[in-house]
Amino acid sequence: MKYYQVTMMVRGSRENILLKAKDRADAISKAKRDYQGTLLKIKEVSAPIDATIKEFFSQFGSTVANRKVQPKNLIAAIRQLAVMTNAGISVHDALNEIANATNDKKLKHIFTQASEGINSGLTLSDTFKRYRYDVGGITLAMIELGEQTGQMAEALASLAEILEEIQENVQKFKKAMRYPLITLGAMAVAFTILIMLVVPKFKSIFEKFNAELPLPTKILLNLEYMLSNYGLYLLSGLILVIVMILYFYRNNEDFKYKADQLMLKTYLIKDIIFFATLNRFSLVFTELVHAGIPIADALETATSMIDNSVLKEKLEAVKVSVSRGVSLTEAFKDTGVFENMIIQMISAGESSGQLDNMMRKVTDYYRMRFNYILDNMSSYIEPIMLAIIAGLVLLLALGIFLPMWDMARAIKGH
Repeated sequence: MKYYQVTMMVRGSRENILLKAKDRADAISKAKRDYQGTLLKIKEVSAPIDATIKEFFSQFGSTVANRKVQPKNLIAAIRQLAVMTNAGISVHDALNEIANATNDKKLKHIFTQASEGINSGLTLSDTFKRYRYDVGGITLAMIELGEQTGQMAEALASLAEILEEIQENVQKFKKAMRYPLITLGAMAVAFTILIMLVVPKFKSIFEKFNAELPLPTKILLNLEYMLSNYGLYLLSGLILVIVMILYFYRNNEDFKYKADQLMLKTYLIKDIIFFATLNRFSLVFTELVHAGIPIADALETATSMIDNSVLKEKLEAVKVSVSRGVSLTEAFKDTGVFENMIIQMISAGESSGQLDNMMRKVTDYYRMRFNYILDNMSSYIEPIMLAIIAGLVLLLALGIFLPMWDMARAIKGH
């Protein structure tokens, strides 16, 4: 949502009105509807500080209170729904049955609402759109696919497989990151304890000799002073910064775009995001094309699944190009995202009329590249960990022993 400063002539007087709207057209519509005057000028402005703070705490509270549905519970429910609809049970009855059987309160609420929505004439996708954050965009896309093709059971079965693959990749990533995070966390705790307990003892010795201290020692003494006097403030500030970054990443498009740009330039993170994104994109796109959905519509749905703003912008250009009559091969090539081998595979599939089969091979390729990175995560991270640990140990050693050696030499000189 954006903020707009609207200048209107209302009952003969000029008024400046601040409106919150999705875009300029929405702001104009709201101004004319709510104030019934003559629109003179409109311009986009930055959000007021009080509104930003209020919205931040509101969304932060709702995020903490409303957690997402557990992926394993959602996958099990989708799998059950696929089996039951394939057996001829109506979607309404299947939703009721699953809602009564699940122990996940959030999922029970969603499926109960979906059942009531179908009973009142809504489609399953219409109801699920209200819970996009909870069930995810892929779930909505595959349900819409099932409604369009009339093959809901097959679409749900494919959805369950896609969700299982995504969840498996998430678990692999968490497993790969567990060891380095634990190691770095333990090292950080040990380093903090050493600074808080050991450095003060040497500090009193250094002060007695009143000698010029080397730079590493000054760094340690400053760190000890900051942690001793402002430790809680630093920790609170760090937590606040992290929370604010997450908030702006989710709610500010410009901030998110710049953050996504930065992540695509960061060592290792760029490869994880790149191959995970293209794997998900090609996976959904392949399923939609295989089901007979027009390429432009399949591209639109698959692109909506992408989280990274930079990659999403480039792939949205593919949809625009295809809509103008450009071949899919040329559209993909113009993005600069896909390597030459992938372009050749897409070209072969497009010219032979077997695009879905060739896209499956593209999906397998990106899946293989992504899995390779996850399987070798420790070998990528170990050099960084060793450098950090070596740096901390070197700082401690130099900070403590350099002045000790200087004092020893001074004593011998006397």
